[in-house]
Amino acid sequence: MMAVGKRTINEQIGYAPAARLLIVNADDFGMCHANNAAILHAWQQGIVSSTSLMVPCPWAPHAMRLLAEHPTLPFAVHLTLISEFGDYRWGPVASKSLVPSLLDDDGFFYRYNQQDALLAVAHLDEVETEFRAQLDAVRSAGLTPSHLDWHCLADGGREDIFQLTLSLARESGLALRIHHQPHAEVCRRLGLPVPDHSVLDSYGLETEGKAARYAQLLRDLPSGLSEWAVHPSLGDVEAQAIEPGSWDRRRADFDFVLSHHARDIIEEEGIIALDFRALQAVWSRGSMRGEDRAAGEP
Repeated sequence: MMAVGKRTINEQIGYAPAARLLIVNADDFGMCHANNAAILHAWQQGIVSSTSLMVPCPWAPHAMRLLAEHPTLPFAVHLTLISEFGDYRWGPVASKSLVPSLLDDDGFFYRYNQQDALLAVAHLDEVETEFRAQLDAVRSAGLTPSHLDWHCLADGGREDIFQLTLSLARESGLALRIHHQPHAEVCRRLGLPVPDHSVLDSYGLETEGKAARYAQLLRDLPSGLSEWAVHPSLGDVEAQAIEPGSWDRRRADFDFVLSHHARDIIEEEGIIALDFRALQAVWSRGSMRGEDRAAGEP
C-alpha cells in the first residue's frame, strides 16, 4: 500500500491500513439511453458506487435530470475529447469557433482511432476552454460532481493535459482518477489521495468468461484502495446499433454488477465499497489557494 507522509491512503481517508477498499465507477453516463438506464439501475440495485457523466453527448440532458432526481448518486465529469462510434457523433460544449484544434474534418471530436492525431494538434488553451465548458454546464444545471476523469484518453493522453486537469481538480475541490503510477506519485507528494492500484478498465476484459473473471478479481482484491471503471449498458437495440462490434462487453458488465453473486462476494470477502467522495473530502481541503492558481502551480 502506498503512503502519504507516514500514513497509508487508507488511513488518510479514515480506514484501517489492511482494509480492502473498492470504488466501482460506471463510465459513460449520458452517452445513450441504454447506458443511462443500466447505470442508474446498477447503482440502485447493484455494486456500482459512482458514475462519470459525458456532458457533450446527446443523452447528457437526460442523465443530468436523473442526477438531479437522485442527488446521492456521486458522479464525475467524464472529460470528453473523443467521439468514437460510427455515425453516432458528438462535438464540443464550447463554441466550435473557440476550439477548432479539437475538431475533425466533419466538425466533431476525433474518433477513437485518431487519438494520436488529436493529441498532435490540440492546443492546450482550447482543451482548457472545453474542459471548463463541460464542468460549467454541470454546475449550471445545479449539480455538484465529486471528481474528474477522462473519456478514452488515460490521464489526458499528454503531460500538459494531465497537469491542466490536475490544476482544474484542485481549483474545483474535486478528486481525480489516476491511471498511471508516475501521476499517482505526483498526487501523493501533494498529499492528495488516489487509489493504490492501477484502474481496472472493463474494456480490457474479454466478454467470454467475464463474470468468472470479475468474481476472481473480487476474491483476489488486494489491501488498499482499488478502482474499477465498468461500462454497464442494457445491450438493447439502441446499444447494438451504436456499438455493433462490442455492445456485449457493456451488457456483460451490467449483468455482473447487478448480480447477487457480486454482492455476495463483496460481503463474504469483507470488501468495503466506496465512492470518490471519500477522496474528495481530502482534495477539497487541499484545493489550491488563489495565489497558487495565479502562479500556475499544479
